[in-house]
Amino acid sequence: MSILAGTALLAALGACSWGDPDTVYPDTDNRRATGNSYESPYDKYGSVFGEGGASAFGDDSGNGASGTGIDVNSYLWRASLDTISFMPLASADPFGGVIITDWYSPPETQDERFKVNVYIFGRELRADGVRAAVFRQRQQLDGSWIDAEVEPKTATDLENAILARARQLRIASLQ
Repeated sequence: MSILAGTALLAALGACSWGDPDTVYPDTDNRRATGNSYESPYDKYGSVFGEGGASAFGDDSGNGASGTGIDVNSYLWRASLDTISFMPLASADPFGGVIITDWYSPPETQDERFKVNVYIFGRELRADGVRAAVFRQRQQLDGSWIDAEVEPKTATDLENAILARARQLRIASLQ
């Protein structure tokens, strides 16, 4: 960014109004003390997370759904992490149900590497509740990596392994 552009940006930001300095904000303690009605969103729901509140350990319904408003089945989430635990994680978003691994090279084939994205849909433990995308690259003689084809069966096998592990976790939780 040039000095002129930076100066123009600072001048534009400086001209922005951050609110009227004479604005008087309501004094909630005074309103409550004088009997004026004031309803905070926290008064209404009792929690920042809404009527149902939040639970760090899921709900008691047995379907693996969490009580925080997260639309991800906890058994599928844990099963996905267990199944791909041999690969380094790049990102794991439990709120969105997305797990992204970093590139992993199997010890027996150092000239190829794999990356996996796992997507978890819904709160129920269902066969269509998980999808996996597998990416593969091969190393060239000059050291660069190029994309290579992955058999579609690989992603299906990974999804089936995740579902089998999720069923094991579900059965273990009932005992």
